[in-house]
Parts: sequence; C-alpha cells; structure tokens
Amino acid sequence: MQISELAKLSNLNAHTLRYYEKAGLLKPSGRSHSNYRIYSENDLITANFIKRSKACGFSLSEIASLLAIKNDKSQHVCAEAKSITDAKIEDVAEQILQLQQMQSTLEKLARYCCGGQESAEFCSIISTLESEV
Repeated sequence: MQISELAKLSNLNAHTLRYYEKAGLLKPSGRSHSNYRIYSENDLITANFIKRSKACGFSLSEIASLLAIKNDKSQHVCAEAKSITDAKIEDVAEQILQLQQMQSTLEKLARYCCGGQESAEFCSIISTLESEV
C-alpha cells in the first residue's frame, strides 16, 4: 500500500507518517518502480502502535525503545517496557502536580480581580504578575 492508504487506514496524515519515518520509527517495506513508498500490513500495525503510544504520552524516544522491544520480543524482558511505563507515570504525576499548582495560582489571581470595566492601571492580576505570582 502507498502512504495515502496507510494514512487512511491508520488515521494519521501522510506528513505525520513521513515524520515518523524520518525519526526512524517507521520504515516503508520498500519502494515502487516510480520510487513511491510501499507499506505492508506490518507497517500499519507499527503505525497504529506509534499512534497508541503517543496517545499514552510517550515521547518519540520512548516509543523507539518500546518499538525495539516489540520488534525483537525474544531479546527483551517485560521489565524493560514496565520501566519505561513507570517512568512515564512519574512524569505525568509531576506534570499533574505542576498543573494543579498553576491552577491554584490562576484561581488566586482571578479571585482577587474585580473583573470590572475600571482602568487596568488598578488590575490586581496585572500588578501581581508584574511583581510576583
């Protein structure tokens, strides 16, 4: 199948698929006589694996590691995939904490602002951001 069909079947656009190819995550099975990329059913499986991994928040580097495990399962152990996943869970937990702190700060800023039509010279949000948060 050509890239347009792979894009349709994987629900990824051709530009994204080319990007994954450039990043080394996806390799076409071959080239046609006219030099078009040719993809196999296995390439579709890989594209879907990448898409699902991205949806879980894995970086391209982490996906490359997971693909290496997927593509040579007999040479890897389950603990490798678990380690990558556990590290991602820690990253996400830290991001959640940072977002909660950000939300708390924004709520504090909003709570002390009247939100009226007065001049912004006296806006508590602007003055707080000018000095500290």
